[in-house]
Amino acid sequence: MKAAILFSFCFLQLTFAVNAIGQKPIKPAKNDTLFPSQSALIKGYVGGKLDVSYQNRILAQDVNRLVEPFRNRTEDRCWQSEFWGKWFTSAVLAYRYRPEPQLKSLLDQAVSGLLSTQSPNGYIGNYAENKQLEQWDIWGRKYCMLGLLAYNDLTGDKNSLLATKKLADHLIKELADKNALIVKQGNHRGMAATSILEPICLLYSRTGDKRYLDFANEIVRQWESPDGPQLISKSGIDVAKRFPKPKNWFSWDQGQKAYEMMSCYEGLLELYRLTGKPEYREAVEKTWQNILDTEINIAGSGSGVECWFGGKQLQTMHIDHYQETCVTATWIKLSQQLLRLTGEAKYADAIEQTYYNALLGAMYSDGSDWAKYSPLAGQRLQGSEQCGMGLNCCVASGPRGLFTLPLTAVMSKIDGISVNFFVEGSYRLLTPGGKPLEVIQQTNYPVSGNISLKIVVPKEEQFKVRIRIPLWSQRTMLTINDQPVETVIPGKYAEISRVWKSGDFISLTLDMRGRVIRIGDMPENLAIVRGPIVLARDARLGTPHVDETIKPIIDKEGFVNLESAGTNQNGIWMKYKGSFMVESHQEGVNKPVEITLCDYASAGNTLDEHSWFRVWLPQSYDPRK
Repeated sequence: MKAAILFSFCFLQLTFAVNAIGQKPIKPAKNDTLFPSQSALIKGYVGGKLDVSYQNRILAQDVNRLVEPFRNRTEDRCWQSEFWGKWFTSAVLAYRYRPEPQLKSLLDQAVSGLLSTQSPNGYIGNYAENKQLEQWDIWGRKYCMLGLLAYNDLTGDKNSLLATKKLADHLIKELADKNALIVKQGNHRGMAATSILEPICLLYSRTGDKRYLDFANEIVRQWESPDGPQLISKSGIDVAKRFPKPKNWFSWDQGQKAYEMMSCYEGLLELYRLTGKPEYREAVEKTWQNILDTEINIAGSGSGVECWFGGKQLQTMHIDHYQETCVTATWIKLSQQLLRLTGEAKYADAIEQTYYNALLGAMYSDGSDWAKYSPLAGQRLQGSEQCGMGLNCCVASGPRGLFTLPLTAVMSKIDGISVNFFVEGSYRLLTPGGKPLEVIQQTNYPVSGNISLKIVVPKEEQFKVRIRIPLWSQRTMLTINDQPVETVIPGKYAEISRVWKSGDFISLTLDMRGRVIRIGDMPENLAIVRGPIVLARDARLGTPHVDETIKPIIDKEGFVNLESAGTNQNGIWMKYKGSFMVESHQEGVNKPVEITLCDYASAGNTLDEHSWFRVWLPQSYDPRK
């Protein structure tokens, strides 16, 4: 309850701080459909992952090292200035989940350190004066603005808001004085620089200063110019085909850069909330769907050498620099934005797939580090340090995706609540009548498909409870106080409207049969998925060799019979046994053998160089067919 009071108090402080500088927040033209829980206490496996990341990554960061480049200002091409904001925004998410004094002190220290580097003209950055606006300079300013606005939202501190205004004012003046188009600055057709659209929109929403709205509109106008990335007009084109492949991969000509593109669309959603212009939302939704259809792989992420390349159909190949964690985290963040806005189940389905597979698979078991790239076969290896900062961009990005989950697992709606993710723990919200509401989830999902939800309210009240039914769950049982709910549709929310009283309970049983995913023809590859979890071969789990050709025994309904082989053993979350055929290279009848698979997040997730793994199972070619 203390965390819930803190959450509400922060928003009261926000209003006070904005009014203190003589301006008022803007009422959005379009409101979100879903709103975060006031507080959450996550248990079980996911709770453990949040805890180790909180302790070993968030609290372990040396914030003075993040601030130091802003004091030196000698940079001419690198991106040190992103690390402060990336760490800070993930730390604010972590603090909203677990508001502990030690982290609050670290946040205060990080803000005071950064503000001490601001020039009288408003600049916060690490670029030499004659190199400002170039390369990653504006990108870094974006992350400073996002961090300072997050701190202002959290605490109501007016100095951080004033500093953000000065930073934005300086950028606007600098572009005008140099007669410079922001879309021509930096890399990737201006997407890195113009992704500053997001904090500019947030700044306008908090201050009501129309200059920021004008600047946001100018950014979008430049997007659609011949020099721009044309993120609206090209939203109906595959993200990998919008521009010719550049001669210099990491250059201004690169229009397929995955992370930066999605960051721009996050900003466009914020501008949609402010203006209500339908073409903005349509552009984001069309692009999101295109990314899902053409790029997102079985583990829920994508990109090769950090760019879109039509990778969904090529995911069985060995791909250079595959599945960057920055892309993984930003795909989750963009999907979370759309889930908040629309309340549609497909966005929660996508988040769940990515979170349990690509995201947790990139996170080291103790939470201290993150892989930069994550293949679907081979080894998981540590990423290299960048910019002399002791970490790389993906180590900074991973927690930004991880800590989106706690306050979005169960969310508020105007007429009730929405259960988006099945994670053991308790969630505190308010009913439509403004009364305290607690939802208690008891489950070890996704080890099993059994979820129990208990409603705790001070008095009876009529409201709706929406429960996501994953698209893959073709056999689903849903009961309220042991009474069955008849209309349950995969890929939709089951909606129950009734008078709820304390002690009412909901039971949900999802279809956890092993599903076979096929891709390609010659050769054909198979993968096995159980619930949201992608399964993989791992060298630690015994013979045959992970590269041996194996074929699962599939029942008449098209599923693979899987039996549990244990959980949380030797660094592996889940293990399942199944029957497979192995090429015997002999005439006569070949008998099936038992082979153990594990969850993708655990597969190869060790510093042991001998831990090889494989998701896709290449199938042998039968000339008789």
